[in-house]
Amino acid sequence: MCGVALIRGAYSGVGMAITPLLKLWLERRARRGKEDPFRMGERFGYATRPRPEAPVVWLHAASVGETQSVLTLVRALLAEHPHIHLLITTGTVTSAALVAQQNLARVIHQFIPVDTAPAVRRFLNHWQPDLALWVESEFWPQLLWQAQQRHIPMLLINARISEKTFTNWQSWPRTIRSVLHSFCGIYAGSTDDATRLKALGGSDIRDVGNLKYDAAPLPTQPALIAEISRQTEGRPIFLAASTHANEEQTIAQTHALIAQQFPNLLTIIIPRHAVRGDAIAADLRRTHVALAQRSKSEPISPTTSIYLADTMGELGSFYTLADVVFMGGSLIPHGGQNPLEAARFTKAILTGPYTHNFASIIAPFVAAHAIGIATDAASLSQQVCSLLADEPSRQAMAKRAFAAVEQSRGASSIILQHCASLLPRSST
Repeated sequence: MCGVALIRGAYSGVGMAITPLLKLWLERRARRGKEDPFRMGERFGYATRPRPEAPVVWLHAASVGETQSVLTLVRALLAEHPHIHLLITTGTVTSAALVAQQNLARVIHQFIPVDTAPAVRRFLNHWQPDLALWVESEFWPQLLWQAQQRHIPMLLINARISEKTFTNWQSWPRTIRSVLHSFCGIYAGSTDDATRLKALGGSDIRDVGNLKYDAAPLPTQPALIAEISRQTEGRPIFLAASTHANEEQTIAQTHALIAQQFPNLLTIIIPRHAVRGDAIAADLRRTHVALAQRSKSEPISPTTSIYLADTMGELGSFYTLADVVFMGGSLIPHGGQNPLEAARFTKAILTGPYTHNFASIIAPFVAAHAIGIATDAASLSQQVCSLLADEPSRQAMAKRAFAAVEQSRGASSIILQHCASLLPRSST
């Protein structure tokens, strides 16, 4: 414990020393649109909302993916415990917007404070949470230590730890053991995650499956679906979802190959980051592709080959419209994107070879023949053509993808039961 105490002291000292640099870093992020300049005080523990006169459950999710994965649990907590309020902290403006879009009563969003002793102290002094839920692997030592000192019960939910992170933590065994022992329960997102967490010294670890399986389907906009359906009537639609830099050109090459067999094909590209839209459009237009850009309100004409849907919040509608879906971030060593959202819409799904970010989710899909893996434009186009040409096979693959999601649901209800045992009882 002496070694851990020294590490804590050193960590706290470094945090104090770099506080001026943190301010400069956050200001720079604000200028780039990555921080809310009007809520910068929250990053230093200054609350912008009053604490409710009721028990507060604090849930921390790093970004959009983690936030999306816990929305079902959030709604269940609110429904089953009408006397509580939820404080949701995140670290990105996009995740803050996602929380706001839910328009949930008794939910407060704040940005997570930087992990320095004064900022954390101000944050905890104000909010005084009765229970804390940490999502995935957001280990902020100062927050954990101070919460533990205040005897705030904490659960680590949907816990995940990559092989690389596991290897790195093995060099700091006492520190990671201390971190993991801060939690009174750890709910692993997969068997592999549970195994690694146990090897690092975690206790009371339960392998309950990934919360992402319990997430509700993405919202859809009937008017948008009707509009695009009118513009694309009779055309097969290939959707490349959540693409990253250096993938859009490959998708354009894929479109050209598919169009040799399906000349009326429409390919829809939805970049992971919509702000890249203009750059993607310029890049594709240099290849003389017939492109329409949604952010510019350009309609889809009969001669449009590629539709660039560089907007936010419309992915569910485009999943509805698609015949075949490709998950981006997987043709480059990014690690892939979550296929569960597409599977909930009963779609035939393809991915590239780089899927390590979602290995535990992809594996059962592969085992169930519910996803295809392509390595380049040639193999991707070949698989898309096969699926478009064989509707029964395409529908069967899509149904297997949907079944892979449904059979893995249930983590939320197990975690909900543990939360209930830790929450203060209602006085009414």
